[in-house]
Amino acid sequence: MLSTTVTETGQITLPDEIRQHLKLVSGSRVEFIIDEDGQVKIFPLTVAVESLSGILHQPGIQPASLEDMETAISEGANDWA
Repeated sequence: MLSTTVTETGQITLPDEIRQHLKLVSGSRVEFIIDEDGQVKIFPLTVAVESLSGILHQPGIQPASLEDMETAISEGANDWA
C-alpha cells in the first residue's frame, strides 16, 4: 500500500507509482469522487467521460426514468417553496 503525508495547507504529493499509473504529469488535473461506500476515488481529467460510465453503479438498483427524475425535482422544489 502506498501512502503520503498531508501538509498544513492540505496538499499531498502523489507517489510516483500512482502518477505513472494515472499518466499524470506536472499541471495534470484530477477529480475526486466519494462513492456510495464512502471510499474516495481519484480520476485523471484526461480520461474520456465515457470511460467513467458505471463507476457508481449499485447492484440491484434500477436506473431512474426521466419521469422519476422530473417528479423528484418537482417534489424537491416544492419542499423549498
